Amino acid sequence: MKFTLSWLKDHLETDATLNEICTRLTMIGLEVEDVDDKAAFRPFIIARVLSAEKHPQADRLKVLSVDTGKGAPIQVVCGAPNARAGLVGAFAASGTYVPGIDVTLSVGNIRGVESHGMMCSEKELMISDNHEGIIDLPEDAPIGTSYAAYAHLDDPGIEINLTPNRPACTSIYGIARDMASSGRGPQEPP
Repeated sequence: MKFTLSWLKDHLETDATLNEICTRLTMIGLEVEDVDDKAAFRPFIIARVLSAEKHPQADRLKVLSVDTGKGAPIQVVCGAPNARAGLVGAFAASGTYVPGIDVTLSVGNIRGVESHGMMCSEKELMISDNHEGIIDLPEDAPIGTSYAAYAHLDDPGIEINLTPNRPACTSIYGIARDMASSGRGPQEPP
């Protein structure tokens, strides 16, 4: 059975951390098989493209000046067709692992122009198969903050192994009831 931490906390009043909940689940006989803490999304931040100039040596590339909300603008070489001044999207700095393309970014030199990161598409963040362009967020998206928190992608997922003698735990309510019975906090009323 798979569920998110926030879904469990909708049914269980607790301030327990993800690790404490996973330990307790295993202690009450609900073996935790996998935990996706969404750490892969932590480095991505919301950024605004300040300018988008044509690359001097490539027709399909643009040189972007990107405001990450953390000091001086960053130069990024981008091939997305929707790259334009004013666009707000998800930015990955050099050193960031991009899961959708299985690459850790480094400072690159693309046809003679340095690039210090990338503006990301939905496919690069494994949100969807859309690779048509940069994620286009509303203009009022908070620059410099976590993209994962803004897009609600930071909710950890937990997968437990259910044995045949635990049918009550095939629902989130049943899992919350068992957690409450084990002293992890009161169960929320249905």
